Amino acid sequence: MSQNVLIQSKIDDAIAKISAIADELPGVVILHDLRDWSVAWMSERGLQQLGVSLEDITKITAEEYYTRYFNGDDAKDYVPKILGLIEQNNDEDLCTFFQQVRFSNSSDWNWHMSSVKVYIRDEENKPLLVITIALPIDSMHHMTVKASRLLEENNFLRNNYHHFTKLSSREREILGLMALGKSSSETAEKLFISTSTVETHRKNIKQKLNTHCYYEICQYARAFDLI
Repeated sequence: MSQNVLIQSKIDDAIAKISAIADELPGVVILHDLRDWSVAWMSERGLQQLGVSLEDITKITAEEYYTRYFNGDDAKDYVPKILGLIEQNNDEDLCTFFQQVRFSNSSDWNWHMSSVKVYIRDEENKPLLVITIALPIDSMHHMTVKASRLLEENNFLRNNYHHFTKLSSREREILGLMALGKSSSETAEKLFISTSTVETHRKNIKQKLNTHCYYEICQYARAFDLI
């Protein structure tokens, strides 16, 4: 029996094993074939949400799959983590992350928390399939508010990082105090500098960040851990 036939038989057995219980699990289950990162199998719940058949989802390339259904900005954060998980090749390791998915009946993004681990290995003990379980954020009521805030801050950080890097260390310090509602005189007293120097810094901060909005000042301070 050829090596390819043995591998496919192993994949088919793994799919049969997980498909027998997938409908009982609380989220969407996906198996990825690491030979080309294509979808080897997806549970019925996921297929219905994406509006696609199992036959079609397993035929498209990995690039098309991620481009069509997932937010590419998120991938910059979680793909390196998944690659690290595969490199470690440890049964005890998990990679958990947030990602945005677009369903067939909506143009909006739907947030999920996904966990990935190595599912089966080939004859050389190299990862062959990884299994992902994706849970919709909205179903986790006790986490929704906190997770939504963290995700909003993460998006703000990514979109405005280029503005933030223009600030000097002193300007970042003053930005944090601005977000806390400190006046120029209070800031000057705390930092042992003149009020006029603080006011100059505050003016430069607003110019560099292209904002005069106190709410956005607070967003910067929270997103970049200044408060």
